Amino acid sequence: MGWELLIPADLAVHVYGTIAEAGQEHGLRPAGYHALDSLRMEKAYRSWGHDISGGDTPAGSRPGFAVAWDKPGGFTGRDALLRQKEAGVRRRLVQFALRDPDAFAYHDEPVYRDGGLAGRVSSAAYGHTLGRTVALGYVTAPEPGTPPSWYTAGEYEIEIAGRRVPADASLRPRYDPRSERPRG
Repeated sequence: MGWELLIPADLAVHVYGTIAEAGQEHGLRPAGYHALDSLRMEKAYRSWGHDISGGDTPAGSRPGFAVAWDKPGGFTGRDALLRQKEAGVRRRLVQFALRDPDAFAYHDEPVYRDGGLAGRVSSAAYGHTLGRTVALGYVTAPEPGTPPSWYTAGEYEIEIAGRRVPADASLRPRYDPRSERPRG
């Protein structure tokens, strides 16, 4: 579990010291950005500006759980999103785990499916829990409405420094796919 605290800069040292002291008995440890990024990738949490942006919709980037479809009064764009949800998308965000534990991707690497260029990596980090690099990337299907199973079928490779590295595709997070840990 983790939290983000938004506090005035002049209180940062005091707040950090207070939390660190109170957390000692609970085993609280500071973690750097790369550790947090590693955990984010294993859980398939999207990063604004990398994995999702203003041009993406919940149908393709798959944070549909965050959309309140039955919100009283609706919301701006609801009808367009419902039409897209019904028609299906042609491009989806997929999580990849590289099979070579020594290969490392960053972002923007080409993604190949069955030998043909199918997309690109939007972000990647070494997943310490999984013991290999984990990446998020968009894959384009032959036509809108392609079933989700298509995105995980086939043979995937991610090109890193001119070498294609086999990868396993998933539409669910590789780590704690049912989000049982935060609820436990």
